[in-house]
Amino acid sequence: MKPQTEQQLSFIPGITGLPHELARFPRFRYMGSKFRLLPWIHETLAGIGFETATDAFSGSGVVSYLLKAMGKQVLANDTLAFPSVLTSATVANNATRLNADDLQFVLASKARSQSERFIRSTYEGIFYTPGELSSLDDLWSGIRQLESPFKRAVAMAALLRSAIKRQPRGLFTVSDPTRYQDGRRDLQLNILEHFVEQVAIYNGAVFSNGLRNSATCKDVFEVQPGSDLVYMDPPYVPLADDNCYIKRYHFLEGLACYWEGKEVMMNTKVRKIAKPFTPFSYRHTALEAFDRLFRHFAESVQVLSYSSNAFPDLETLRSLMKRYKKSVDVLEKTHRYHFGTHAAAKRNVVSEYLIIGS
Repeated sequence: MKPQTEQQLSFIPGITGLPHELARFPRFRYMGSKFRLLPWIHETLAGIGFETATDAFSGSGVVSYLLKAMGKQVLANDTLAFPSVLTSATVANNATRLNADDLQFVLASKARSQSERFIRSTYEGIFYTPGELSSLDDLWSGIRQLESPFKRAVAMAALLRSAIKRQPRGLFTVSDPTRYQDGRRDLQLNILEHFVEQVAIYNGAVFSNGLRNSATCKDVFEVQPGSDLVYMDPPYVPLADDNCYIKRYHFLEGLACYWEGKEVMMNTKVRKIAKPFTPFSYRHTALEAFDRLFRHFAESVQVLSYSSNAFPDLETLRSLMKRYKKSVDVLEKTHRYHFGTHAAAKRNVVSEYLIIGS
């Protein structure tokens, strides 16, 4: 099938008032994404006076991108590698795109050694066809040879989005690459065809707000405090199910860095990588973690994005933030998340909070 330009660019139909750059943001299927809450978040942030902002848990990167489009100087951070690639390509990067020669170079590249055939040898029969696994190795070989860090970031972001669009449910929990074949266009295109499209889309998402923005991959407590405003959307303990991003996106996390420094669990059916510890994900450590988080960014206006379907509860978080901020206000909005939207998943309808400390 001949690739064609993706038309939607993931804008929110019927919504006005957002910065026009948001129409070009490559939406990423990501658990807990705030994409559909952007108008509410934008309206809230627009009422706060600030010039510099830290997005401490950047995830899909959409809030970092919003902040950049609002003309703020942005530091986007995430402890995982693949979200940091996305924000390097779209937030820290103000001007660099892949040109036709760059694209052809990457497409013509071949894995040069056995160490560059890691994906094919490790994931045989898992997620993708053998040819697509080889394509991922070959593309990575070409990407790592690009001289510009921002060109590598744009190419890697395109590869990551290609990999997730080729997955029927946008998750990496089912090994069979032939399952859920329902005729969708995303499942008819192969990895190379997706990659060509995604390079064009990420090229289109690049813009400058005239400021020096940055993207980091650090533990949140290693992020330098001091921004006027810090937006926080941490992983938190859900009341049901789990919030394990590594379980769902381990392949993307490995792909972002070609599994360098990652422990592949070869005894698992889908070759998961070991889950890094975060204190926000466990009841016995979450309270202390939130207290430390609010203390770490005590100098900034704090905006915490949170859900009613989580531990600790709203009043506990409000009282913790009040230890460090004179005023704590709460905004509330009903929201439905789009992971597991079957009829029995009633917990997906939640109250979403913006807890603002100033």
